[in-house]
Amino acid sequence: MTKTAAVLKLKAGRKICVKYNINIIKSNRKTFSLEIKPDLSIVCRVPLSAGEDEINGFMENNEARLEGYIEKLKKSLPKETTPLSEEEIKLLKKRAKRYISARAQYWAELMSVKYGKISVRAQKTRWGSCSSGGNLSFNCLLMLTDEAVTDYVIVHELCHLKEMNHSKRFWALVESVLPDYELRRKELKKYESVLIGRLG
Repeated sequence: MTKTAAVLKLKAGRKICVKYNINIIKSNRKTFSLEIKPDLSIVCRVPLSAGEDEINGFMENNEARLEGYIEKLKKSLPKETTPLSEEEIKLLKKRAKRYISARAQYWAELMSVKYGKISVRAQKTRWGSCSSGGNLSFNCLLMLTDEAVTDYVIVHELCHLKEMNHSKRFWALVESVLPDYELRRKELKKYESVLIGRLG
């Protein structure tokens, strides 16, 4: 069954910066609106004259309502728990190698880091890893999560190229790239119980 995206049309609020990853679309309009799509991606439509502070203020004032809509949509999504077949895993690996390689290149250039080889596996114990030689490995199940979660795992492993630990400096580095990494990390944990179990 096709799910209808939730749309909120609200006025701009206080000028307070909030940490959201959203697709901002400016157009010849007078009102602000938020659209949460069925895949949980967020679109914020704003007037052409809207500045960054004004957009952030709008998001800040509607944060609770936004999260409420997202949670409602999450509960309506199907929770697939059937084991993945060998063919499905093979296809996930193929998709993951292509997609993750492109995203890793994007983030690596942004972070000014260099990595070695990228490999993709079907793993029950970890989402990603970084070797002492700079090679990266990722779980093909990331293809069943959303883009924000996948990017978090990629950035996490790229940060290990600079800090091979989980010290305060490491997490500060992650935060400098993804200010909302804690939210993404929480989302990743939600996937663990459902997706890892599908490897059989």
